[in-house]
Amino acid sequence: MIMTTTPSVEGHKITAYKGIVVGEAIMGANVVRDFFAGITDIIGGRSGAYESKLQDARDTAMHELEQRAAAVGANAVVGVDLDYEVVGDSMLMVSVSGTAVVLG
Repeated sequence: MIMTTTPSVEGHKITAYKGIVVGEAIMGANVVRDFFAGITDIIGGRSGAYESKLQDARDTAMHELEQRAAAVGANAVVGVDLDYEVVGDSMLMVSVSGTAVVLG
């Protein structure tokens, strides 16, 4: 499935719009708390473990988006947008949304 941040796919015509689709992933309390605590410990460096957790959350959200698009009969998602939100005091949500379309 093609997923793009652009409103169209070069060389393809959108033949049907199937609606907005969304995928989410929420990281638990300990991961977020440890993430922010770890930042102070790694000044000037990067934390591979936390980058990996964020990548996992993005991958999960993107996979969910793809599944939901396929469920409505789409073969592409255009206008994809990724957002990161803090939920409550200690959870991080990765949300990805876009428009499910059929390309001709």
